Amino acid sequence: MTNYLDLTGKVALVTGASSGIGAATAELLAELGAGVSLGYYHNETGAAEVHDRIARAGGNAVAVKADMRRLSEVTGLVTRTTDALGAIDILVNNAGSLVRRARLEEVTEETWDEVFALNLKSAAFCTQAVASSMVERKTGTIINVGSIAGRNGGGPGAGAYAAAKAALMSLTRSWAKELAPRGVRVNGVAPGVIATPFHDTFSTPEMLRNFVSAIPLGRVGTPKECATVIAFLASPAASYLIGETIEINGGMLML
Repeated sequence: MTNYLDLTGKVALVTGASSGIGAATAELLAELGAGVSLGYYHNETGAAEVHDRIARAGGNAVAVKADMRRLSEVTGLVTRTTDALGAIDILVNNAGSLVRRARLEEVTEETWDEVFALNLKSAAFCTQAVASSMVERKTGTIINVGSIAGRNGGGPGAGAYAAAKAALMSLTRSWAKELAPRGVRVNGVAPGVIATPFHDTFSTPEMLRNFVSAIPLGRVGTPKECATVIAFLASPAASYLIGETIEINGGMLML
């Protein structure tokens, strides 16, 4: 029986891989056979723990520190990944952050710049850095991690973050149109309320209760539930899927 989720021999780069959805995705891609590069910036301890879990399970991974807001460091991340593992077949643009909750009258120029750099420029830089090799080989897949916020405007004080994620999901369609004729698939996911350090940092218990009350499944999602969808998009099982952003939100938003 053919295993359409088999990623043996593939090389994946996952940004923001030290915790949450990124960590779960990196571990699952390694479990499916891919060599995985763990991009991280602040959380070196988390990246080391993910690396160790992959290694103990018999997988192959490297952890590479890079500030995804800076093109030179993104280029360095891609170079170190290819030197260690080979040409990149799968890119998961997961790095990002809400940074801080700030209502319209509170958002500073610095906040706008930081939010868009972390959530949008980082993905654009990384996609630029890997696309040429994928196009040359006429193979590859890119998955952008958006957010339900990009669909519904986000929670209190998340306007800048929601705008950046909406832009990323628009770029998903744009890049898909541009790269599909050259053999590269681009898709995305839009997670809803997921049990990650994101909400430990930016959401109060009351906010989470309010979020859950709007979810038909009656609970928050898990990083693994996002990772499985990302792995599907990265695999041959999604070979005819182009320019889609899959909602992973327990029914909180149905399009």
